[in-house]
Amino acid sequence: MRLMQESEEEREMESSSRCGSIVELGFQEKSMTMVVVGYALTSKKTKSFLQPKFEGLARNKGIFFVAIDQTRPLSDQGPFDIVLHKLTGKEWQQILEDYRLNHPEVTVLDPPDAIQHVHNRQSMLQDVADLNFSDAYGTVGVPKQLVIEKDPSSISNAVKKAGLALPLVAKPLVAKSHELSLAFDEYSLEKLEPPLVLQEFVNHGGVLFKVYIVGDAIKVVRRFSLPDVSKRELSRSAGVFRFPRVSSAAQSADDADLDPCIGELPPRALLESLSRELRRRLGLHLFNLDMIREHGTKNRFYVIDINYFPGYGKMPEYEHIFTDFLLNLAKSKYKKRATSIP
Repeated sequence: MRLMQESEEEREMESSSRCGSIVELGFQEKSMTMVVVGYALTSKKTKSFLQPKFEGLARNKGIFFVAIDQTRPLSDQGPFDIVLHKLTGKEWQQILEDYRLNHPEVTVLDPPDAIQHVHNRQSMLQDVADLNFSDAYGTVGVPKQLVIEKDPSSISNAVKKAGLALPLVAKPLVAKSHELSLAFDEYSLEKLEPPLVLQEFVNHGGVLFKVYIVGDAIKVVRRFSLPDVSKRELSRSAGVFRFPRVSSAAQSADDADLDPCIGELPPRALLESLSRELRRRLGLHLFNLDMIREHGTKNRFYVIDINYFPGYGKMPEYEHIFTDFLLNLAKSKYKKRATSIP
């Protein structure tokens, strides 16, 4: 997969942690009750994630966040119990891989190669498709999709050959953007800009479910999405319509007066089973799923996107969920160390 190059914003790091260095905190030696989390995030992600309420709660529970300085060798920093990161670029990924090999005592969330897997929309949904998930509470699949690497003029023929039905959702192949387009007719397909993924549009009542996953914890919120497209509308519509950041910027639908057939959350048991399987297959702890229910059905769901380390600051009660996750992670690590000592 073609690796994304860091933008200027992605390379911009906080020069120091709000909590300061470990020495500044007054800890010459880290105690067992203290959890030090090194973080390598963009300034935008740092601001949205490390909110004052979250940092205060974490500090009260013995969790301290320390910014990783990219200008210094990673092994010279810390010591860390956990490393949180969401940066891109070959150099950073290699640094992190080397660090994981040389410091197995540190939990790196998550492996760079696993994150890279979900950065590509061709591969991100493959694990869902391969899972062929079905249980007593419903089925979960992915919309029929097609990858277009280049040559917009060939899209129409490729779509016919693959048997995809209009309208089609077009998304950038590399998941660095949340923008999408909706193509209503075959003549407009050549206006799209490869590389991209085309997905059949599934009517879903204009509501999607953002399923946040933090280790074993699951939190679901409703978001307004693209409205349904009727056959009549499809026959009268033409062209390509662009929609910037539909699921992430859309208004919350949690308090809206929705038809229960549309707004009812997916069954908890189904989500727990699905997330458990995907954590294992993806090798990730921190991600979310964009899910929809096919309109007119009760238990037929589709995963249309997977996002690594999403905007947890928008997740209700994320402060408590995330601090509990970090503490449990550290405790399990300590137990493994204790049992390995002869």
